[in-house]
Amino acid sequence: MAYVIAEPCIGNKDASCSEVCPVSCIHPTPEEPGFAEAEQLYIDPEECIDCDACVEACPVDAAFAEDMLPPEWARFAALNREHFGHGS
Repeated sequence: MAYVIAEPCIGNKDASCSEVCPVSCIHPTPEEPGFAEAEQLYIDPEECIDCDACVEACPVDAAFAEDMLPPEWARFAALNREHFGHGS
């Protein structure tokens, strides 16, 4: 099960989570093209190793284990997958 970045990241994009991710599965990073235009950051569910580092690092509490997403943010699981072209 992967982690998911949800609504609190929108407009924030602190990127502390991408700095601590041991497998670099959170994108876009501040160094990547498109960072400024991106509404939020995303976790690649096929690369995520479920380490929980992003949860601890996120200052706005936007990272969740997929099975712990609040119901009102359930759609963010699909948004994270789709960002990486993994479908819904």
